[in-house]
Amino acid sequence: MTLMPEVPTTAGFVRGRWEKSVAVFRGIPYAQTPLGPYRFARPVPPQGWDGVRDALVFGPPAPQTGAPASDVDTNWLTVNVWSPNLGTSGLPVMVWIHGGRYLEGHTANPHYNGAALAAAGVVVVSMNYRVGVEGFAYIAGAPNNRGLLDQIAALQWVHDNIAAFGGDPTNVTVFGQSAGAGSVAALLTMPASAGLFRRAIVQSLPGTFFTEELAAGVSAQIAKQLGARATAVELQHFSPHSLVAASHALLAKMPAFADSWGPMALTPTPFSPIVDGVTLSDAPWRLLASGAGHAIDLLVGHTRDEYSLFNPWRGKPVTARHLASTVKQLAPESCGPGDYQTAYPRATASQLYETVNADWLFRMPSEHLADAHHAGGGTARLFELSWSFNPDESASHSLDVLLVFGTLSHADITSHPTANPNAASEFERLSGAMRMDWVAFASNGDPGWAPYEPGTRITRVYGTDITDETYPEEASRRLWRDHRFTALVPITSGSGGDVSVP
Repeated sequence: MTLMPEVPTTAGFVRGRWEKSVAVFRGIPYAQTPLGPYRFARPVPPQGWDGVRDALVFGPPAPQTGAPASDVDTNWLTVNVWSPNLGTSGLPVMVWIHGGRYLEGHTANPHYNGAALAAAGVVVVSMNYRVGVEGFAYIAGAPNNRGLLDQIAALQWVHDNIAAFGGDPTNVTVFGQSAGAGSVAALLTMPASAGLFRRAIVQSLPGTFFTEELAAGVSAQIAKQLGARATAVELQHFSPHSLVAASHALLAKMPAFADSWGPMALTPTPFSPIVDGVTLSDAPWRLLASGAGHAIDLLVGHTRDEYSLFNPWRGKPVTARHLASTVKQLAPESCGPGDYQTAYPRATASQLYETVNADWLFRMPSEHLADAHHAGGGTARLFELSWSFNPDESASHSLDVLLVFGTLSHADITSHPTANPNAASEFERLSGAMRMDWVAFASNGDPGWAPYEPGTRITRVYGTDITDETYPEEASRRLWRDHRFTALVPITSGSGGDVSVP
């Protein structure tokens, strides 16, 4: 076995490296650099190369806070591959889509290291894609959802090339968390992604999809920071990193737009997939319920304490008035100010504030996705992570990612000042169990527990013990059962800038 394996792709040979028992290839272009004539455009296949291209270093992230400005001159659209066996064929393939508020994120994050998953018997692929304005802003004269189109291009690359890395192009599972989960939910229903994957794993699905009118109002305000309009012609004159700065300038002001943009103005991002009737015809819940994507197996779930990392009031007193205002802004119209207190009689106002936010942002969108997929004739399975290694963060957003990839070290856990006494050993056991469940699902569609049914709502709960039980958040589900997640619309257009859509 050569230490530096070479593999053919449709654009040319690439050279990787064996790292222990896994062959790793980093920074392989799947599309051309989206600058110049390709900026704000659909991704274009990469140019080929002669000889063998080194694939030893992760490609640079798309422009975002913390990314060096020099990176705009290199290709952001790259994939990485981890394979346990280059000499075989037909291994299940798992394609990871990172999260990051549709605003940031990249595959060089050490917590997205695919080695442990690959060693369990699958080929793992991760991708960089356009984020922020470049990928998700409404720009007149440009296609919407460019970040999603990048993801589809990466999936096409997998279809065309993964057999050479030992993978089966007919047995692909796409999986993602947070904004990555929102991306996967969109891909489930997009005609352009049909046939490119067989299964999907959605971890902590955000409930935010935008109408084109809302997205246009947000983009108008971003462009206003630069003295421009949100058109492809005008924004071409500004560097990608200047658009990053303008986005974050708006982010700091977003709460002031709550009266015109609604509750999305209270979230930590100005971007979400755009329901435009072209690239994305509707929000995923309605499309799945109508039968779209019914042939794709779905695994979906959330952590118990989705809002713990974001909650500015965690451990602090929340007034009854503040709680009532939050319920009015976020909960279904049928939910009165006292309904959460009735559903959770022992909870404090501070705890209820966190629960309402967790329900709106991630928990109920995830449960509703399983229900919608079942209604449309698909097979879905539901999970919840209730384990945590410290009481400060609880079962927080993104903890499931660290478990599945197995990238939280013993020192990371034991050095935490409030770590539970057995946390390190519990993490190792739970991480192995979740990883094998994910691999089993990717292999044959059965992770080891019963499919979702409205009568039972069997859920695999990853706690100190792993159990299969009725959905644990039944109290919240009842409050949200008649709600329908749809694309968010502006409440008014008065302070949203020019929201006209051609």
